[in-house]
Amino acid sequence: MKFLPITLLILALATATALAYDPSPLQDICVATNDLESGVFVNGKFCKDPKQATADDFVFMGLRNPGNTSNPLGSKVTQAFVQQFPGLNTLGISMARIDFAPGGLNPPHTHPRGTELLVVVEGTLLVGFVTSDQLNNTLFTKVLYKGDVFVFPIGLIHFQLNIGNTYALAFSGLSSQNPGLITIANAVFGAKAPISADVLTKAFQLDKKVVDHLEAQFWYDNN
Repeated sequence: MKFLPITLLILALATATALAYDPSPLQDICVATNDLESGVFVNGKFCKDPKQATADDFVFMGLRNPGNTSNPLGSKVTQAFVQQFPGLNTLGISMARIDFAPGGLNPPHTHPRGTELLVVVEGTLLVGFVTSDQLNNTLFTKVLYKGDVFVFPIGLIHFQLNIGNTYALAFSGLSSQNPGLITIANAVFGAKAPISADVLTKAFQLDKKVVDHLEAQFWYDNN
């Protein structure tokens, strides 16, 4: 009997791991709806009655046109997550379009709930991700050309930079209907309310004036 607590612990950890990704659907379709009266709540979204679904629920036209890259980052991410594309609900997948002006950057960020698979459609991109401290924060980076594909593991910090002299375009597939987004600079220096300067000066080994300057910046969200 003394091994029972260990067995229960292993079972609990296994269960937690199993629930770390989007659950498998238990019905054919579960189109998200904001109608709380007629919907059924499922994992973050309400579902409309499947008998009321139409083909229009399963098409998204928001990735047709180039995004506006006239911003400080020179890039624009157009999401096709469940918030924009209700038909994705419970299906464990989503997409994004990323437009880059010359020199444009999709800055270091993470998707806490999804692995990202990126394909370059036009241009030349420098991409990379950084492992956790378990692997000594190792940087994996590569220059990608038209038709190349690169994968960013779930939860790891990654980026894409247009190093060409022309417009660049990429599309991403993500392994969650709602992979989430944490842009590192925004989260650290643009948090609401601000993270204590005492924390940031020690964490980044910076003078408080530098931290104050960084916190005073307008941290642009390109989504």
